[in-house]
Amino acid sequence: MVFNVLLYTSLFVFVVGLIYRISTWFSRKIGISSRDISKSERMAAAFKGILEVIFSAKILILIKVFILDVVFQKRILKEDFLRWAMHMLIYTGFMLLLLMHALDKHITASLFSEYYSTLNPFLFLRDFFGMMVIAGLAIATYRRFILKVPRLKTNSMDYYAIIILAVIMISGFFLEATKITSISDFERMVKDFSDVDEEKDLRALESLWVHEFGVVSPDLKEPFEQELLEHGREIHEINCASCHSSPKWAFAGYALAKILNPIALSLDRTKVPDILWYIHILACFFGLAYLPFSKMFHIIAGPISLLANAVMEKESSHPANIATRQVMELDACTHCGTCSLGCSAATAFDALGNENILPSEKMVSLKNLIAGQELSPEEMKAVQEGICLCTNCDRCTVVCPVGINLKELWLNVREDLIQKGYPEPLLLSPFSFVRGLNHYDIPVDEYYKPVEAAKHAVAGKFDFLIKQSPLVLYGGSVEEFNQLAKDNTFSYCFSCRNCTSICPVVCGFDKPEEALGLLPHQIMRCLGLSLVEMASGASMIWNCLTCYQCQEHCPQNVNVTDLFFGLKNIAVKNTKKVTF
Repeated sequence: MVFNVLLYTSLFVFVVGLIYRISTWFSRKIGISSRDISKSERMAAAFKGILEVIFSAKILILIKVFILDVVFQKRILKEDFLRWAMHMLIYTGFMLLLLMHALDKHITASLFSEYYSTLNPFLFLRDFFGMMVIAGLAIATYRRFILKVPRLKTNSMDYYAIIILAVIMISGFFLEATKITSISDFERMVKDFSDVDEEKDLRALESLWVHEFGVVSPDLKEPFEQELLEHGREIHEINCASCHSSPKWAFAGYALAKILNPIALSLDRTKVPDILWYIHILACFFGLAYLPFSKMFHIIAGPISLLANAVMEKESSHPANIATRQVMELDACTHCGTCSLGCSAATAFDALGNENILPSEKMVSLKNLIAGQELSPEEMKAVQEGICLCTNCDRCTVVCPVGINLKELWLNVREDLIQKGYPEPLLLSPFSFVRGLNHYDIPVDEYYKPVEAAKHAVAGKFDFLIKQSPLVLYGGSVEEFNQLAKDNTFSYCFSCRNCTSICPVVCGFDKPEEALGLLPHQIMRCLGLSLVEMASGASMIWNCLTCYQCQEHCPQNVNVTDLFFGLKNIAVKNTKKVTF
């Protein structure tokens, strides 16, 4: 009765959690492109998209990805053999235990009409699959706490995953071992399943089980007469052999039973097998109920992410499905740290200590942000810095074992943040070269609104001071600008306009002087004439994409881009003390 209540309760919580998590894929939003798409539109688009894939040639792609990437984990093997071995041992062993052992009444029994959990090969396979999980957990522990893989961070969810699996596996093996040695369990089976009544027959059967099956009896000790054992074997063949193989096939449990042999009677008297059974069952039920709310949910979301990304393309897929896929990818993240290991911006983490610069840690914060959790100003600033320092190199996407399109995710989240009014003086107008290149994906007014907000956030906090030549920009010191002038060569400019002609920003406007204020060659001449106030007022400085075309094509080797960058750095340096 208690077992059934626990089982159905955990199943109910699991199903409710599963429905809730999947529903969030259609309700939560990332990026401005998903703002106006309703939940019903996204669900309808997903259903239609699934049908279109199933009844098209793309189904062959899904089959290929399922076999190579889901079943055999080719992506992980390509990056790290030890991690692949760990994942295959845990995932394969646990799933096979779930199907063959936990769901034996529904799966194994239906496949094998004479199935009993105490028969071989099921005894052997149960221990074999369990040892696979134990070996995988040992590798996981070794990688995280002994090998200490660079940039691999361990959080509470990682501890949970390791602990709950360890409790399930270890309690299972100890339960098996104590049941092998339990005289109470032997007596119960004889009473419930055999026709043995005579004392002589009971003694012979018990002697055989002590001798060959590992039972520890308070009354019978080795050695036994051969005639007694033969008589016990005859009774065993009649009453027990059809549902009990030798426990030696359960190699791990039997070995542990031999170790526990000296204290087996004490364990049996204190009902330790019953206690272990409750621990094992409760751990399994708790793990099942908590799975949709934990990191382990990636065993469901991960394969879906791999399959979805295999057949979806930004250019051709429905925007509603792109929005749904991106939210789902947050749940698919395994927090494995592979993306952080290859991240080209990770050196900034070494300098700044902000964990949100690392892609794997950024994913943890984004899950909370997208879920609507309130982040403190410090946490929001850390997330924003981590997002904006991304170099958009796409290395994280390439190596992700569950196929998450991380580069696209960073772009959308960054756009979300700046559209919500979080000015980022670190990168200012384009926020990155990539944002400039992708400005056609953003409505014109929404592209320039955060640009102006960031520029005013910098300029509006400081009075423009006119001092002795050279003039000073936004509160920067004379020494700062003197150093800038020393490191650059704007005085060599003779206004050939080569920098202006090659500039992609200038080429993007029909009337560039109206939009940008001053053109690159005009800014150089202003600086050469010490008209820094005039130069710094030009939008061109903030619209620069830092592509270095102007600098590379200058016949006088004027460091045009470096000068723009230096001017902005002076402004940014003076705004770091200001909270926007």
